[in-house]
Amino acid sequence: MSSPVATIAPSPVSSTPAPALANVLYEKKGALAYVTVNRPKVLNALNAATWQELRAIFESAQNDPEVRGVILTGAGDKAFIAGADIGDLSQATAIDAERSSRQGQEALDLIENLGKPVVAAINGFALGGGCETAMACTIRVAVERAKFGQPEVKLGLLPGGGGTQRLPRLVGKGRALQLILSGEMISAQEAYRIGLVNEVVPAADLIPRSEAILEEIVANAPLAVRYALDAVNKGMETNQSEGLALEASYFGLCAGTEDKKEGTSAFLQKRPAQFRGR
Repeated sequence: MSSPVATIAPSPVSSTPAPALANVLYEKKGALAYVTVNRPKVLNALNAATWQELRAIFESAQNDPEVRGVILTGAGDKAFIAGADIGDLSQATAIDAERSSRQGQEALDLIENLGKPVVAAINGFALGGGCETAMACTIRVAVERAKFGQPEVKLGLLPGGGGTQRLPRLVGKGRALQLILSGEMISAQEAYRIGLVNEVVPAADLIPRSEAILEEIVANAPLAVRYALDAVNKGMETNQSEGLALEASYFGLCAGTEDKKEGTSAFLQKRPAQFRGR
């Protein structure tokens, strides 16, 4: 039995200011935020400043009650994010490289655990840190021409933005090791086949499809969405028995919310629910 379609209650006016940005574009439309890595001349490569801006903007989105979901993409029509800035990386010492790795990991941990869904709208190359950024997002939608890979071994390195951890969890240990150890680049169709991306769409449909996915999600109870994200993310880090206990705990938390009362009442009364995130 399907329930009536829920509607989104108006959010309070946000006082969260967007930080000043040089490498990332930020825009809000209704309940959705749009984050665009804006370095098209270098295929949106990630340097230290860009990592800092991504972290700042996602912190802003996390703290903004108006924002219910985020679309992350890259500027131009060639790349989502083509990886790290190799010019910077070539000059890095061992200490610099470890610090850079932790900086990227912390930014991507924030994206993964934002408490709000993030769709990676992958419009081209997603290599190295770009593939790692996509993997930190909740859902990945790619254009048909997109390419994926972790080519760090070709530079004498290994993935440093979470690739050795997230890729096996998404596609399995064997496939992940093949991609990481070979540095092979794969097509969007192959990425879909192995479970690295959720959907492959024509370029013209990339943002509309990403918006449609988020609009379906944000029509639901905000706390339920947040707790479901937490249950999955934290449950993946433990065994099934502990994960089930975690799930039951979040289920109980949801049951005590006003949104649960509203959702169940609306279902029984055959009317759209008015969720308020309480």
